[in-house]
Amino acid sequence: MSAADTTTAKVPPTRPSTAPESAPRGSGPGAPGRTRPGGGAGAPWLLLAPCLIVLVLVLGYPLVRLVTLSFQKFGQPQLWGFQDPESVGLANFTKILGDAEFWAVVLRTVVFAGGAVILTMVLGMLIALLLQRVSGWVKALVNVALIASWGMPIVVATAIFKWLFDSDYGVLNWLLSRLPGVDMVGHNWFASGPQGLAVIMLLVVWGAVPFVVITLSAGLTQVPKELEEAARLDGAGAWGVFRYVTLPILKPVIVMLTTLSVIWDMGVFPQVFVMRNGHPEAEFQLLTTYSYDKAFVVNDYGGGSAIALVTVLLLLGVVAVYMRQMLKIGEVE
Repeated sequence: MSAADTTTAKVPPTRPSTAPESAPRGSGPGAPGRTRPGGGAGAPWLLLAPCLIVLVLVLGYPLVRLVTLSFQKFGQPQLWGFQDPESVGLANFTKILGDAEFWAVVLRTVVFAGGAVILTMVLGMLIALLLQRVSGWVKALVNVALIASWGMPIVVATAIFKWLFDSDYGVLNWLLSRLPGVDMVGHNWFASGPQGLAVIMLLVVWGAVPFVVITLSAGLTQVPKELEEAARLDGAGAWGVFRYVTLPILKPVIVMLTTLSVIWDMGVFPQVFVMRNGHPEAEFQLLTTYSYDKAFVVNDYGGGSAIALVTVLLLLGVVAVYMRQMLKIGEVE
């Protein structure tokens, strides 16, 4: 054996690799072009189909019928089938838009809804901030009370408020009369429209505050404590921390709650209807009750439908403003 043979390194035989071969490119579960089982662009619409069908049946037909009636002369003769509905074009809209009473109702509705929304949002924010600074059992007790008031039927809540503000047996008059120099015995809160609507506004706010408090409380849990602490170290007070840290983070929630509150408060009907025993006086009329009276009291279904359609268009304007604000917030983020 030569020296070259003894110095040559012996290479061990190569074993077959047991490692799995790399998957071909583009064959992973998240690779584009790969079809997931049960997927497809039509799957979301298939899942939404039952809900959309219900919405079309529940809301679609009444809305179409409302639009149709607003362009027709439709009264009791047409309702009972003695006469056929007569198309009058824009006559119903021309009539209500030229009526000073209609614009008074619109102004009253806007003022009522605006006051209720502002009061609801302010009280809701204050209570939500307060709940962040109380002990656990107090917070639980307040939440139980909020849920109970939120779940109370509107008719029951209205009956309670009627008793609270009753001129003869009302608790509020009794409490106020115990103050020095105040005599509210026998005071009728519904003798004038502004006072009566203020009572109804308190009823609406009382029913709306729980939802706002619960939603804002959930939003406040998402505010980073580090940002608040940094703002305090920079010299910001309680108002500065709320204005420059808490409020910007809660802005999407506040915009959503404000929009929903405007829609709900402009559509208030049972509170006014029940509080005035089914016959709201002229100074208590809002757009919803005014449309109801025109349709079912005066039997002018075409005019009532036109008022209701104008109300729907006003609410769609509120929704458009909401969508614009949400798009702006999305672009900033």
